[in-house]
Order: sequence, then C-alpha cells, then structure tokens
Amino acid sequence: MPDFKYMLPIHQFDPYDDLKLYYCGSEQCLPGHSWGPALKDHYKIHYIHSGKGMYRTPEKTHTLTQGQGFLICPDVLSFYQADAHEPWTYSWVAFKGTNADSYLQRACLTSEQPVFRTAQQETIALCFQQMFQASLMPKSRDLRLLGSLYQFLSILIEDASPSRELEAYAEGADRQQLYVAKAVEFIETNYSRSMSIAELADQVGLERKYLTKLFKSRTGLSPQLYVIHYRIGKACEWLADPLLSVAEIAYSVGYKDPLLFSKMFKKMKGLSPSEYRRSLSASSASASLS
Repeated sequence: MPDFKYMLPIHQFDPYDDLKLYYCGSEQCLPGHSWGPALKDHYKIHYIHSGKGMYRTPEKTHTLTQGQGFLICPDVLSFYQADAHEPWTYSWVAFKGTNADSYLQRACLTSEQPVFRTAQQETIALCFQQMFQASLMPKSRDLRLLGSLYQFLSILIEDASPSRELEAYAEGADRQQLYVAKAVEFIETNYSRSMSIAELADQVGLERKYLTKLFKSRTGLSPQLYVIHYRIGKACEWLADPLLSVAEIAYSVGYKDPLLFSKMFKKMKGLSPSEYRRSLSASSASASLS
C-alpha cells in the first residue's frame, strides 16, 4: 500500500453525526519516528502491517508488532514510537461521533484496554486500501471513506476475542451494561417496525430468558415494556404536530392497527391520543397568554 494522508475539510464536520471520519493514512516509518507525548480531541486507531514499535499511555507501555493495533482516546496523554531496528509500517484512521464510544466498546477497546490483535490482516489492509482509493474520488470521497470506516470497525467488533473481553472486564468495563446498551440501541433504531424479543436477543448475542432478566435488572422494565414506553414517547412527540393524523403516527411507531395504538396509548398516558393532543394545544395556548 502506498503512503498516503487524507484530511476531511473542516466544514464537513458535524458534532451530531453518528460517526465522522476526520483523517486517515498509511506510512512506512523511519527508525525511531515518534509522536507525543500529546493529547488528541478525537479517537485515532493505528493498525500495524509490519515491523514493530511502542505505544505508551500514563497507565502502561505496550510493545507492539505486526497484526496488532492501538487506540488513542480523546484527552488521554499518548506517545508512540517506531522501533529503531524494525520500524513499523502502519495505517491510521481518526474519527469522532455520537456513537463512536459505543462502537469501540463493542470492539472491547477502551482507554484502559487500547490494544488489539486480529487475524484478519488482509481484510483490514483492504479497508485501508479502499480509504486510499476513496481519497482520490472528488465527489463521493466522504461517503466512501465513511463506509470503509464502518467496515473497519465492524471487523474489530466481530474479531473481539474472549481474552480481550475478559481483559476489558478486568479493567472495569461492565459487560452486562454493554449488552443492555446494545439492546436499547436496537430497540430505539427498530421501534417503527414489528420486532420480537427473540430477534432482539439474537442481535445482542444472548439467550432470550437471560436477556429479559438482565434488561429488567438494569432498566426496571422488561424489553417488551421498554419498547412500548419508547413507542408511546415518540408518539407523544409527534402528536404535537397537528398535520399528522393519529393513524399516521400509530404506523410510524410500529402499530399497524390505530385502534390497538389508541388503546395502548390510553393505558400508558391515561388519555387517548386525541385527548393528549388537545391537552398539548391547551397548554400551548395557556403559555402564550401568560
């Protein structure tokens, strides 16, 4: 892979993006080449194609080689250096986003456990090759680069080994909470369609009964009840829009039968959807007069 460096224009950054690639590149380092000690305000992952080097944080020094990688976390003092005799060749990608931390936790990567090893060296090399090719595309490079970033993170998530999970747990990462967070994320992404608890359990990677028990212990609600609460909460938001009918809102939150939706809404809120909408209008009118 040729050496390359690409940085996304600053005007394309949006703090509310799910994930945004900042910059990426590959380099065959000179002996002893180093960076830091310094801080970054975003995440950056280096992957080592060949050679070796050292990565140091305030907690630990790691000696790394081919097939390994390391994560730099925001606001964590970091230093890394190529070996003086066998300097590494590595690729890197820097990113940020509202769900960046969640994706990294699923890959068992944290500030306490920033190092990983993968057997999928060719696949990861291909991801960075695709980033290089995308950087040459004038019209769609941001979309192509982002797609390669998602693919890269998905490889790390799928490749997260049991030993890394145990290390992350030993370092204080709450694995049970991560399972619950993954379940909540799935619900809040898929509430508008029909879903089963079996499907939810399959997505999280847990047995159905265990997920239900774990979810309730952490949220106070069963997964089924959490789905209902979330759907009704979204419906309440949309009922503030007078241009949307109750039937349209019902369908939008996963109820194909408006009557069933109205029945569930009244059970949860004590008012029918129409009554709730009128109460919103009355509250708005009262606020404007005061």
